[in-house]
Amino acid sequence: MNCIVCVTSVPDTASVIKIGADGNQIDEGGIKWILSPHDEYALEEALKITEAQGGEVTVVTYGPARAEAVLRDCLARGAHQAVHVIGGEETLGDSFKIAQTLAAILKDREYGLILVGVQSVGTDNSQVGQMLAELLDLPHVAGITSLEVGEGTLNASREVEGGKEIYESPLPALLTCQKGLNEPRYAALKGIMAAKRKPVEKIEPSDIGIDEGAGAAYRLRSLSLPPEKGEGTLLQGEDDPAGAAGNLVKLLREEAKAI
Repeated sequence: MNCIVCVTSVPDTASVIKIGADGNQIDEGGIKWILSPHDEYALEEALKITEAQGGEVTVVTYGPARAEAVLRDCLARGAHQAVHVIGGEETLGDSFKIAQTLAAILKDREYGLILVGVQSVGTDNSQVGQMLAELLDLPHVAGITSLEVGEGTLNASREVEGGKEIYESPLPALLTCQKGLNEPRYAALKGIMAAKRKPVEKIEPSDIGIDEGAGAAYRLRSLSLPPEKGEGTLLQGEDDPAGAAGNLVKLLREEAKAI
């Protein structure tokens, strides 16, 4: 079975984020870009399926030139082909435009299953997978934690409050994947060296009929870091617990506006 995995490049979660001079982008200086952690589960599941049933894994990303490193990482882990739609600077966070772009590149390709991370740790919208499924007119299940793929059908489950939901779906289908589905593999040195020589198919958005600047559903106007936490107030209550309690109530009411 041929599987397509849609992946994205995000800042390493250990990175120190700074706002760029324009005020609506992050300062990319010193940022290490990695495969979004939830996409690792999608890639691993696709690799497991093709190893068991045959077929190929194609990884697809929509992003700037630096996103090629993520595709190379996927190839090093075992993916067979990689497709890079180059762009995305004007569509940061616009889930619908991203889904439209991915749909345009995937609509004429052959696949049995599309796997996507449940969300990107860059914007955390958790929307692209479901939108992509609708644009491709595919059945889909979001946030799966287990999967069995049979002949023409699949069974997938996801955790819900107080239990588990189990779905049966015909193929082809689209699934978004989250932690608990599997244990992603690391790239071995042999795979890393081989990935350097593998071709990456590069496509401009205009080649697939996408105008990045038209019909935006979302515009990022500005970014700001959370306000720095001020110094805390230490109340000494060993000698006068009742007085300390009274001071606490006063601070919560008058300064924190919490009561």
